[in-house]
Amino acid sequence: MSEPKISGLNHLTLAVGELERSIGFYCDLLGFTLRARWADGAYLEAGALWLCLSCDKDARTSPHPDYSHVAFDVAPEAFDALSERVRRVARIWKENRSEGPSLYFLDPDGHRLELHVGSLASRLAHFRANPAPGLHVIDA
Repeated sequence: MSEPKISGLNHLTLAVGELERSIGFYCDLLGFTLRARWADGAYLEAGALWLCLSCDKDARTSPHPDYSHVAFDVAPEAFDALSERVRRVARIWKENRSEGPSLYFLDPDGHRLELHVGSLASRLAHFRANPAPGLHVIDA
């Protein structure tokens, strides 16, 4: 019998300062679907992603100080239009320097987010085609 291991991401919870504002940002701007709601939280869905918004009056509204961020998958044909909508209302925190189209932006509570076109397979293919010193791609 093999060792128990994690099989994937179950859900992501973000602390938010104003629930209504955050539901609007994620649903109206990014296209999530509201699936459940209660006094201090909500469950949203985008494809296989289950996102929980949990109201925390102490949630910060400034960017988090490190590179940690959440990247959302976007179809290539939808990237330009969605990026334009996001650029009109959200602050950009980083310019794209990776392979494939990406937009790095902040949500109303300062969470670092990314819209990205690509997959782990496309990233590894890019690394194989453009090897960098010290980078090793490990094939399964």
